[in-house]
Amino acid sequence: MIRIFVGSELSFEFPQPTPMIALLNVHFSRFSDLERPDHLATAPSVPIEDYRDGFGNWCSRLVAPAGAFTVRTNTIVRDSGLPDQVFPDAVQHPVEQLPSDTLQFLLASRYCETDALSNEAWRLFGNMKPGWSRVQAICDFVHDRMTFGYEYSRPTRTAFETYNERRGVCRDYAHLVTAFCRCLNIPTRYCTGYVTDIGLPPPYEAMDFAAWIEVYLGGRWHAFDPRNNAPRVGRILVAQGRDAADVPLTHSFGPNTLTKFTVWAEEAKPEHG
Repeated sequence: MIRIFVGSELSFEFPQPTPMIALLNVHFSRFSDLERPDHLATAPSVPIEDYRDGFGNWCSRLVAPAGAFTVRTNTIVRDSGLPDQVFPDAVQHPVEQLPSDTLQFLLASRYCETDALSNEAWRLFGNMKPGWSRVQAICDFVHDRMTFGYEYSRPTRTAFETYNERRGVCRDYAHLVTAFCRCLNIPTRYCTGYVTDIGLPPPYEAMDFAAWIEVYLGGRWHAFDPRNNAPRVGRILVAQGRDAADVPLTHSFGPNTLTKFTVWAEEAKPEHG
């Protein structure tokens, strides 16, 4: 068992009072692992209304005042310390046998245009054995095809554009694999959260929120990480949806400038509590 200190701090400049929604809290599926609540704190302090969205994610609704404004959260998460599990025998279910609540994750969404990628998906992967090995082959293909770089980040890039441009950040990797899997009738949802560098040799890149996917195989959801394409220790879910449009870290209903963005996910030290 290990203890992982996670959190984030985002600062903005707002020209006027602006409504905002934040999805920065650890997902409810990990609530029993929290050593303390990861309440969202703001500076200056403002009233916050919490609610669950249609995917079960914990959301915070507030109005940011004009001027400088910061949102922050942190907690310690107890974790097994084991890497992501691998289930090579997990099978793909026929569509008619899928649970009804998985069907929405077969459909096209804002960033995952299954209609534009269907022919390529079946050409590339249609002859492979359905199940875990097919999903892993899709992740291998995308991981090997893509060039990662924060300089390539573009918030409007879709899966089809990613396939053609062959570059992007972790959300682009996740969107492309999501679209391919859905084309092949594999329910796939987009996830965002923390992934640590625990167990990896230095040097470490600056920490950021990560994007990965979950696919429904063998009667349950399984995590795959096209960007890293290897099991990792300390994967902590924050939110999940059809794609990044469903789970933005913050959504502001007006203009603003992001002035600071800091994320941490590391093995807890005594000073962290």
